[in-house]
Amino acid sequence: MDVKAKIKALSREYFNEVVEYRRHIHANPELAFEEFGTAEFVSKKLSEFGIPHTKGVAKTGIIALLEGKNPSKKVVGLRGDMDALPIVEANEVSYKSKNIGKMHACGHDVHTASLLGVAKILSELKEEIEGTVKFFFQPSEEKFPG
Repeated sequence: MDVKAKIKALSREYFNEVVEYRRHIHANPELAFEEFGTAEFVSKKLSEFGIPHTKGVAKTGIIALLEGKNPSKKVVGLRGDMDALPIVEANEVSYKSKNIGKMHACGHDVHTASLLGVAKILSELKEEIEGTVKFFFQPSEEKFPG
């Protein structure tokens, strides 16, 4: 099976898990440069995937590095933003914001969860990746500079 087919298969396998990441992040929104809980969640997952990373970048950001075979051959960067907006959530869903007045209303919960999903999948295929992948979990996309 080629790498593309493996990525598709793992995407299907981990779909529900990534949905749960998104729901967790959605239920626990944090505003710009306050993403401490989100950063801790991301760091825990990256550690579970065996991906080395640096916390506290630009206060609450994370940079992770996944080296495949021939790590210096090429490098690609992938970014996801983590901050929420100061909005009261009116949805009635099981993963509704627990932080009144804060909500993931523009997709950053999906961005972070998806990037974690990509990191998980690629960590399992790292011996087949030609080069290095840098993951940037960006704080404060909505309010930069802080």
